[in-house]
Amino acid sequence: MRRKFLLLLETGLVLAGLMLGASAWKIHSALVQPLNITQEKLLEVPKGTTPNRTFLRLEADGVIKDAFWLRVYWRFNLPKQPLHSGEYRMVPGMTVEGLIELWKRGEMVQYSVTLVEGWNFHQVRAALAKEEKLEHTLAGLSDSQVMDKLGHTGIFPEGRFFPDTYRFVRGMTDAELLKTAYDRLDEVLAKEWDQRSADVPYTEPYQALIMASLVEKETGVPQERGQIAGVFVRRMAIGMLLQTDPTVIYGLGDRYSGKLTRAHLKEPTPYNTYVIAGLPPTPIAMVGREAIHAALNPVAGNSLYFVARGDGSHVFSDDLDAHNNAVREFQLKRRADYRSSPAPVTAPETPQTPAEESRVGGAESQAPQTQAEQDQTPIPAASPDTAPEALPSVPPQEPAPEPAPASAPEPEANTPKSPQ
Repeated sequence: MRRKFLLLLETGLVLAGLMLGASAWKIHSALVQPLNITQEKLLEVPKGTTPNRTFLRLEADGVIKDAFWLRVYWRFNLPKQPLHSGEYRMVPGMTVEGLIELWKRGEMVQYSVTLVEGWNFHQVRAALAKEEKLEHTLAGLSDSQVMDKLGHTGIFPEGRFFPDTYRFVRGMTDAELLKTAYDRLDEVLAKEWDQRSADVPYTEPYQALIMASLVEKETGVPQERGQIAGVFVRRMAIGMLLQTDPTVIYGLGDRYSGKLTRAHLKEPTPYNTYVIAGLPPTPIAMVGREAIHAALNPVAGNSLYFVARGDGSHVFSDDLDAHNNAVREFQLKRRADYRSSPAPVTAPETPQTPAEESRVGGAESQAPQTQAEQDQTPIPAASPDTAPEALPSVPPQEPAPEPAPASAPEPEANTPKSPQ
Protein backbone atom coordinates (compact mmCIF):
# COMPACT_ATOMS: atom_id res chain seq x y z
CA MET A 1 0.00 0.00 0.00
CA ARG A 2 2.78 2.35 0.92
CA ARG A 3 4.56 1.61 -2.33
CA LYS A 4 1.42 2.39 -4.34
CA PHE A 5 1.02 5.69 -2.55
CA LEU A 6 4.61 6.66 -3.24
CA LEU A 7 4.20 5.64 -6.89
CA LEU A 8 1.07 7.75 -7.24
CA LEU A 9 2.79 10.66 -5.53
CA GLU A 10 5.80 10.35 -7.80
CA THR A 11 3.55 10.13 -10.86
CA GLY A 12 1.60 13.20 -9.67
CA LEU A 13 4.78 15.17 -9.21
CA VAL A 14 6.00 14.20 -12.65
CA LEU A 15 2.68 15.18 -14.20
CA ALA A 16 2.67 18.46 -12.26
CA GLY A 17 6.18 19.15 -13.48
CA LEU A 18 5.18 18.38 -17.02
CA MET A 19 2.14 20.62 -16.69
CA LEU A 20 4.21 23.44 -15.25
CA GLY A 21 6.74 22.99 -18.00
CA ALA A 22 4.02 22.99 -20.63
CA SER A 23 2.45 26.06 -19.04
CA ALA A 24 5.80 27.85 -18.96
CA TRP A 25 6.34 26.98 -22.61
CA LYS A 26 2.85 28.20 -23.55
CA ILE A 27 3.37 31.44 -21.64
CA HIS A 28 6.79 31.94 -23.26
CA SER A 29 5.36 31.26 -26.71
CA ALA A 30 2.53 33.71 -26.05
CA LEU A 31 4.98 36.40 -24.91
CA VAL A 32 7.41 36.12 -27.83
CA GLN A 33 4.74 35.95 -30.52
CA PRO A 34 4.87 38.94 -32.86
CA LEU A 35 1.80 41.14 -33.08
CA ASN A 36 -0.28 40.27 -36.12
CA ILE A 37 -0.18 43.71 -37.74
CA THR A 38 1.26 44.93 -41.03
CA GLN A 39 1.34 48.65 -40.20
CA GLU A 40 1.56 50.84 -37.14
CA LYS A 41 -1.55 50.86 -34.98
CA LEU A 42 -2.58 52.63 -31.81
CA LEU A 43 -3.99 50.56 -28.98
CA GLU A 44 -6.43 52.62 -26.95
CA VAL A 45 -6.77 51.67 -23.30
CA PRO A 46 -9.76 53.49 -21.79
CA LYS A 47 -9.88 54.42 -18.13
CA GLY A 48 -10.76 51.45 -15.93
CA THR A 49 -9.76 48.82 -18.49
CA THR A 50 -7.95 45.77 -17.04
CA PRO A 51 -5.09 43.84 -18.67
CA ASN A 52 -7.36 40.79 -18.89
CA ARG A 53 -9.94 42.68 -20.93
CA THR A 54 -7.23 44.20 -23.10
CA PHE A 55 -5.71 40.80 -23.91
CA LEU A 56 -9.15 39.43 -24.80
CA ARG A 57 -9.87 42.43 -27.04
CA LEU A 58 -6.55 42.02 -28.84
CA GLU A 59 -7.29 38.34 -29.38
CA ALA A 60 -10.78 39.12 -30.69
CA ASP A 61 -9.23 41.60 -33.13
CA GLY A 62 -6.78 38.96 -34.35
CA VAL A 63 -3.73 40.84 -33.14
CA ILE A 64 -2.58 38.13 -30.69
CA LYS A 65 -3.26 34.50 -29.79
CA ASP A 66 -3.30 32.66 -26.46
CA ALA A 67 -4.83 35.47 -24.42
CA PHE A 68 -5.54 32.96 -21.65
CA TRP A 69 -1.84 32.29 -21.07
CA LEU A 70 -1.05 35.99 -21.14
CA ARG A 71 -3.69 36.60 -18.49
CA VAL A 72 -2.10 33.85 -16.39
CA TYR A 73 1.31 35.46 -16.84
CA TRP A 74 0.05 38.89 -15.76
CA ARG A 75 -1.82 37.50 -12.75
CA PHE A 76 1.18 35.69 -11.29
CA ASN A 77 4.01 37.96 -12.39
CA LEU A 78 2.56 41.49 -12.41
CA PRO A 79 -0.33 41.41 -9.94
CA LYS A 80 0.27 44.99 -8.70
CA GLN A 81 1.29 46.52 -12.02
CA PRO A 82 -1.30 49.11 -13.13
CA LEU A 83 -2.29 49.47 -16.76
CA HIS A 84 -2.34 53.20 -17.41
CA SER A 85 -5.07 54.49 -19.66
CA GLY A 86 -4.05 56.12 -22.93
CA GLU A 87 -2.79 55.01 -26.32
CA TYR A 88 0.11 52.66 -26.99
CA ARG A 89 1.95 52.50 -30.28
CA MET A 90 2.04 48.99 -31.82
CA VAL A 91 4.46 48.55 -34.73
CA PRO A 92 5.11 45.60 -37.07
CA GLY A 93 7.65 43.20 -35.59
CA MET A 94 6.79 44.09 -32.00
CA THR A 95 6.17 41.11 -29.74
CA VAL A 96 3.58 40.84 -27.01
CA GLU A 97 6.42 41.02 -24.51
CA GLY A 98 7.49 44.33 -26.07
CA LEU A 99 3.93 45.65 -25.78
CA ILE A 100 3.80 44.63 -22.12
CA GLU A 101 7.06 46.51 -21.55
CA LEU A 102 5.36 49.64 -22.89
CA TRP A 103 2.54 49.07 -20.41
CA LYS A 104 4.98 48.59 -17.54
CA ARG A 105 6.83 51.83 -18.39
CA GLY A 106 3.61 53.73 -18.96
CA GLU A 107 4.96 54.74 -22.36
CA MET A 108 1.77 56.15 -23.86
CA VAL A 109 1.50 58.17 -27.05
CA GLN A 110 1.66 61.84 -26.12
CA TYR A 111 0.01 64.82 -27.76
CA SER A 112 0.53 68.52 -27.14
CA VAL A 113 -1.44 71.73 -27.12
CA THR A 114 0.06 75.20 -26.93
CA LEU A 115 -1.56 77.99 -24.94
CA VAL A 116 -0.20 81.25 -26.31
CA GLU A 117 0.88 84.39 -24.45
CA GLY A 118 -1.70 87.11 -24.90
CA TRP A 119 -4.66 84.78 -25.41
CA ASN A 120 -7.82 85.43 -23.44
CA PHE A 121 -9.77 82.70 -21.67
CA HIS A 122 -12.24 82.25 -24.52
CA GLN A 123 -9.34 81.50 -26.84
CA VAL A 124 -7.92 79.01 -24.35
CA ARG A 125 -11.23 77.17 -24.12
CA ALA A 126 -11.60 77.13 -27.91
CA ALA A 127 -8.11 75.67 -28.33
CA LEU A 128 -8.84 72.86 -25.88
CA ALA A 129 -12.21 72.18 -27.50
CA LYS A 130 -10.43 71.44 -30.79
CA GLU A 131 -8.21 68.75 -29.28
CA GLU A 132 -9.92 65.48 -30.20
CA LYS A 133 -7.68 63.37 -27.98
CA LEU A 134 -8.73 65.24 -24.85
CA GLU A 135 -11.80 64.09 -22.97
CA HIS A 136 -14.12 67.10 -23.02
CA THR A 137 -15.83 67.76 -19.70
CA LEU A 138 -16.25 71.54 -19.89
CA ALA A 139 -18.50 71.90 -22.94
CA GLY A 140 -21.61 73.90 -22.15
CA LEU A 141 -20.26 75.20 -18.84
CA SER A 142 -19.96 78.92 -18.15
CA ASP A 143 -16.57 80.32 -17.20
CA SER A 144 -17.58 80.47 -13.54
CA GLN A 145 -18.73 76.84 -13.68
CA VAL A 146 -15.39 75.88 -15.19
CA MET A 147 -13.61 77.48 -12.24
CA ASP A 148 -15.96 75.63 -9.89
CA LYS A 149 -14.96 72.37 -11.56
CA LEU A 150 -11.29 73.23 -11.15
CA GLY A 151 -11.80 73.82 -7.44
CA HIS A 152 -11.35 77.60 -7.62
CA THR A 153 -14.85 78.88 -7.03
CA GLY A 154 -15.14 82.66 -7.15
CA ILE A 155 -11.84 83.15 -9.02
CA PHE A 156 -12.09 85.17 -12.24
CA PRO A 157 -10.45 82.99 -14.94
CA GLU A 158 -8.80 85.62 -17.13
CA GLY A 159 -5.03 85.50 -16.94
CA ARG A 160 -4.98 82.71 -14.35
CA PHE A 161 -3.42 80.07 -16.63
CA PHE A 162 0.19 79.83 -17.71
CA PRO A 163 0.90 79.90 -21.46
CA ASP A 164 3.06 76.96 -22.45
CA THR A 165 3.05 73.76 -24.50
CA TYR A 166 1.33 71.04 -22.49
CA ARG A 167 1.64 67.34 -23.23
CA PHE A 168 -1.24 64.96 -22.61
CA VAL A 169 -2.33 61.42 -23.35
CA ARG A 170 -5.62 60.25 -24.79
CA GLY A 171 -8.27 60.20 -22.11
CA MET A 172 -6.86 63.11 -20.11
CA THR A 173 -9.61 65.66 -19.47
CA ASP A 174 -9.61 69.29 -20.49
CA ALA A 175 -10.18 70.13 -16.83
CA GLU A 176 -7.03 68.26 -15.80
CA LEU A 177 -4.96 70.15 -18.36
CA LEU A 178 -6.42 73.49 -17.26
CA LYS A 179 -5.67 72.68 -13.63
CA THR A 180 -2.05 71.99 -14.59
CA ALA A 181 -1.86 75.38 -16.33
CA TYR A 182 -3.49 77.11 -13.33
CA ASP A 183 -1.03 75.55 -10.87
CA ARG A 184 1.86 76.40 -13.15
CA LEU A 185 0.87 80.08 -13.22
CA ASP A 186 0.64 80.15 -9.43
CA GLU A 187 4.10 78.60 -9.20
CA VAL A 188 5.73 81.04 -11.63
CA LEU A 189 3.99 84.07 -10.13
CA ALA A 190 5.01 83.12 -6.58
CA LYS A 191 8.64 82.65 -7.60
CA GLU A 192 8.79 85.97 -9.46
CA TRP A 193 7.01 87.75 -6.60
CA ASP A 194 9.73 86.60 -4.21
CA GLN A 195 12.34 88.17 -6.52
CA ARG A 196 10.53 91.48 -7.13
CA SER A 197 12.10 94.91 -6.92
CA ALA A 198 11.69 96.60 -3.58
CA ASP A 199 9.87 99.66 -4.91
CA VAL A 200 7.12 98.12 -7.05
CA PRO A 201 3.68 99.56 -6.26
CA TYR A 202 1.81 96.29 -5.73
CA THR A 203 0.43 95.05 -2.43
CA GLU A 204 -0.26 91.52 -3.72
CA PRO A 205 0.87 89.24 -6.58
CA TYR A 206 -2.49 89.53 -8.35
CA GLN A 207 -1.87 93.24 -9.03
CA ALA A 208 1.44 92.33 -10.63
CA LEU A 209 -0.36 89.75 -12.76
CA ILE A 210 -2.76 92.45 -13.98
CA MET A 211 0.15 94.73 -14.86
CA ALA A 212 1.90 91.84 -16.62
CA SER A 213 -1.14 91.35 -18.84
CA LEU A 214 -0.96 94.99 -19.95
CA VAL A 215 2.72 94.58 -20.73
CA GLU A 216 2.02 91.34 -22.60
CA LYS A 217 -0.60 92.97 -24.82
CA GLU A 218 1.38 96.16 -25.45
CA THR A 219 4.55 94.68 -26.91
CA GLY A 220 5.86 91.54 -28.53
CA VAL A 221 9.48 92.71 -28.27
CA PRO A 222 11.00 90.93 -25.27
CA GLN A 223 13.64 93.55 -24.47
CA GLU A 224 10.99 96.28 -24.24
CA ARG A 225 8.77 94.66 -21.64
CA GLY A 226 10.65 96.15 -18.70
CA GLN A 227 10.52 99.62 -20.30
CA ILE A 228 6.76 99.34 -20.91
CA ALA A 229 6.27 98.29 -17.30
CA GLY A 230 8.41 101.24 -16.22
CA VAL A 231 6.18 103.69 -18.10
CA PHE A 232 3.05 102.29 -16.48
CA VAL A 233 4.54 102.22 -12.99
CA ARG A 234 5.73 105.82 -13.26
CA ARG A 235 2.31 106.93 -14.47
CA MET A 236 0.68 105.26 -11.49
CA ALA A 237 3.17 106.89 -9.13
CA ILE A 238 2.24 110.42 -10.24
CA GLY A 239 -1.47 109.81 -10.73
CA MET A 240 -1.55 109.66 -14.53
CA LEU A 241 -4.08 107.45 -16.25
CA LEU A 242 -2.54 104.39 -17.91
CA GLN A 243 -4.51 104.98 -21.14
CA THR A 244 -3.65 101.69 -22.81
CA ASP A 245 -5.82 100.54 -25.70
CA PRO A 246 -5.81 96.77 -25.00
CA THR A 247 -7.81 97.40 -21.82
CA VAL A 248 -10.43 99.36 -23.76
CA ILE A 249 -10.66 96.57 -26.34
CA TYR A 250 -11.04 93.95 -23.62
CA GLY A 251 -13.80 95.97 -21.98
CA LEU A 252 -15.67 96.20 -25.28
CA GLY A 253 -15.69 92.40 -25.61
CA ASP A 254 -17.52 91.14 -28.70
CA ARG A 255 -18.47 94.71 -29.61
CA TYR A 256 -14.92 95.42 -30.72
CA SER A 257 -14.84 95.18 -34.52
CA GLY A 258 -11.25 96.19 -35.23
CA LYS A 259 -11.65 99.96 -35.02
CA LEU A 260 -11.12 101.94 -31.82
CA THR A 261 -12.68 105.39 -31.71
CA ARG A 262 -12.67 108.34 -29.34
CA ALA A 263 -16.19 107.34 -28.31
CA HIS A 264 -14.80 103.98 -27.16
CA LEU A 265 -12.13 105.74 -25.13
CA LYS A 266 -14.78 107.74 -23.31
CA GLU A 267 -17.08 104.77 -22.68
CA PRO A 268 -17.01 103.88 -18.98
CA THR A 269 -16.26 100.20 -18.43
CA PRO A 270 -14.37 98.67 -15.49
CA TYR A 271 -11.46 98.07 -17.89
CA ASN A 272 -11.23 101.42 -19.70
CA THR A 273 -7.96 102.88 -18.44
CA TYR A 274 -8.80 106.13 -20.22
CA VAL A 275 -11.57 106.47 -17.62
CA ILE A 276 -10.50 104.54 -14.52
CA ALA A 277 -7.42 105.39 -12.51
CA GLY A 278 -4.79 102.76 -11.87
CA LEU A 279 -4.99 99.13 -12.94
CA PRO A 280 -8.06 97.42 -14.38
CA PRO A 281 -9.79 94.99 -11.99
CA THR A 282 -8.46 91.77 -13.56
CA PRO A 283 -5.85 90.65 -16.08
CA ILE A 284 -6.88 90.97 -19.71
CA ALA A 285 -4.85 88.05 -21.12
CA MET A 286 -2.53 85.18 -20.30
CA VAL A 287 1.03 86.21 -19.56
CA GLY A 288 4.40 84.54 -19.84
CA ARG A 289 7.19 84.54 -17.30
CA GLU A 290 8.96 87.42 -19.08
CA ALA A 291 5.97 89.74 -18.75
CA ILE A 292 5.54 88.84 -15.07
CA HIS A 293 9.22 89.48 -14.46
CA ALA A 294 8.99 92.84 -16.23
CA ALA A 295 5.96 93.89 -14.20
CA LEU A 296 7.80 93.05 -10.98
CA ASN A 297 11.12 94.52 -12.13
CA PRO A 298 10.25 97.60 -14.22
CA VAL A 299 13.13 99.41 -15.88
CA ALA A 300 13.98 102.68 -14.19
CA GLY A 301 13.88 105.89 -16.18
CA ASN A 302 11.88 109.04 -16.90
CA SER A 303 9.80 108.06 -19.92
CA LEU A 304 6.03 108.42 -19.60
CA TYR A 305 5.05 107.81 -23.23
CA PHE A 306 5.78 105.36 -26.01
CA VAL A 307 4.77 105.06 -29.65
CA ALA A 308 5.20 102.23 -32.15
CA ARG A 309 7.90 102.69 -34.78
CA GLY A 310 6.16 100.36 -37.20
CA ASP A 311 8.52 97.39 -36.94
CA GLY A 312 7.20 96.10 -33.62
CA SER A 313 9.45 98.27 -31.45
CA HIS A 314 8.63 101.59 -29.76
CA VAL A 315 10.03 105.06 -29.24
CA PHE A 316 9.95 106.12 -25.58
CA SER A 317 9.61 109.78 -24.63
CA ASP A 318 10.01 111.67 -21.36
CA ASP A 319 7.71 114.60 -22.17
CA LEU A 320 4.66 115.40 -24.23
CA ASP A 321 6.43 117.48 -26.87
CA ALA A 322 8.91 114.71 -27.67
CA HIS A 323 6.09 112.18 -27.71
CA ASN A 324 3.97 114.23 -30.12
CA ASN A 325 6.98 114.57 -32.43
CA ALA A 326 7.36 110.78 -32.39
CA VAL A 327 3.65 110.39 -33.11
CA ARG A 328 3.96 112.63 -36.17
CA GLU A 329 7.04 110.79 -37.40
CA PHE A 330 5.98 107.21 -36.88
CA GLN A 331 2.18 107.25 -36.78
CA LEU A 332 1.09 109.89 -39.26
CA LYS A 333 3.67 109.13 -41.98
CA ARG A 334 3.43 105.38 -42.14
CA ARG A 335 5.16 102.97 -44.42
CA ALA A 336 2.94 100.47 -46.24
CA ASP A 337 4.38 97.69 -44.06
CA TYR A 338 3.78 99.53 -40.78
CA ARG A 339 3.18 97.32 -37.75
CA SER A 340 2.93 98.10 -34.06
CA SER A 341 3.76 94.47 -33.24
CA PRO A 342 6.33 92.11 -34.79
CA ALA A 343 5.35 90.56 -38.11
CA PRO A 344 4.11 86.95 -38.06
CA VAL A 345 6.61 84.29 -39.04
CA THR A 346 4.40 82.32 -41.41
CA ALA A 347 1.83 84.79 -42.69
CA PRO A 348 2.50 87.84 -44.90
CA GLU A 349 1.48 91.20 -43.55
CA THR A 350 -1.71 92.76 -44.90
CA PRO A 351 -1.46 96.54 -45.42
CA GLN A 352 -3.75 98.58 -43.25
CA THR A 353 -6.83 100.23 -44.62
CA PRO A 354 -7.64 103.90 -43.91
CA ALA A 355 -10.44 102.71 -41.60
CA GLU A 356 -7.98 100.67 -39.58
CA GLU A 357 -5.61 103.62 -39.34
CA SER A 358 -8.30 105.76 -37.74
CA ARG A 359 -8.09 103.99 -34.39
CA VAL A 360 -7.07 106.11 -31.44
CA GLY A 361 -3.95 105.17 -29.49
CA GLY A 362 -3.38 104.59 -25.80
CA ALA A 363 -0.36 105.03 -23.54
CA GLU A 364 1.65 104.08 -26.56
CA SER A 365 0.42 106.92 -28.71
CA GLN A 366 -1.99 109.14 -26.77
CA ALA A 367 -0.63 111.13 -23.83
CA PRO A 368 -2.72 111.93 -20.79
CA GLN A 369 -3.79 115.53 -21.47
CA THR A 370 -6.65 117.96 -21.16
CA GLN A 371 -9.75 117.65 -23.31
CA ALA A 372 -8.66 120.64 -25.42
CA GLU A 373 -5.26 119.10 -26.01
CA GLN A 374 -6.86 115.77 -26.90
CA ASP A 375 -9.02 117.44 -29.53
CA GLN A 376 -5.90 118.97 -31.15
CA THR A 377 -3.66 115.92 -31.01
CA PRO A 378 -3.39 113.85 -34.24
CA ILE A 379 -5.19 110.49 -34.04
CA PRO A 380 -2.60 107.70 -34.46
CA ALA A 381 -3.28 103.97 -34.74
CA ALA A 382 -3.67 101.94 -31.59
CA SER A 383 -1.52 99.18 -30.23
CA PRO A 384 -0.76 96.33 -30.24
CA ASP A 385 -1.92 95.78 -33.84
CA THR A 386 -4.54 96.99 -36.26
CA ALA A 387 -6.31 93.76 -37.11
CA PRO A 388 -9.33 92.73 -35.04
CA GLU A 389 -8.47 90.10 -32.48
CA ALA A 390 -10.16 86.88 -33.50
CA LEU A 391 -12.01 85.23 -30.65
CA PRO A 392 -12.70 81.55 -31.45
CA SER A 393 -16.27 80.49 -30.83
CA VAL A 394 -16.97 78.68 -27.58
CA PRO A 395 -20.17 77.38 -25.97
CA PRO A 396 -22.47 80.20 -24.84
CA GLN A 397 -21.24 81.84 -21.66
CA GLU A 398 -23.16 83.52 -18.91
CA PRO A 399 -21.95 87.09 -18.44
CA ALA A 400 -19.10 87.19 -15.93
CA PRO A 401 -19.61 89.58 -13.02
CA GLU A 402 -17.52 92.68 -13.57
CA PRO A 403 -15.40 93.42 -10.51
CA ALA A 404 -15.12 96.98 -9.23
CA PRO A 405 -12.01 98.92 -10.29
CA ALA A 406 -8.94 98.06 -8.26
CA SER A 407 -8.11 101.66 -7.47
CA ALA A 408 -10.11 104.84 -7.97
CA PRO A 409 -13.91 105.00 -8.41
CA GLU A 410 -15.09 105.13 -12.00
CA PRO A 411 -15.65 108.71 -13.25
CA GLU A 412 -18.86 109.71 -14.95
CA ALA A 413 -19.32 108.74 -18.58
CA ASN A 414 -17.69 110.91 -21.27
CA THR A 415 -15.53 112.76 -18.74
CA PRO A 416 -12.09 111.07 -18.78
CA LYS A 417 -9.94 112.28 -15.94
CA SER A 418 -6.76 114.07 -16.87
CA PRO A 419 -3.76 114.24 -14.53
CA GLN A 420 -2.73 117.56 -16.03
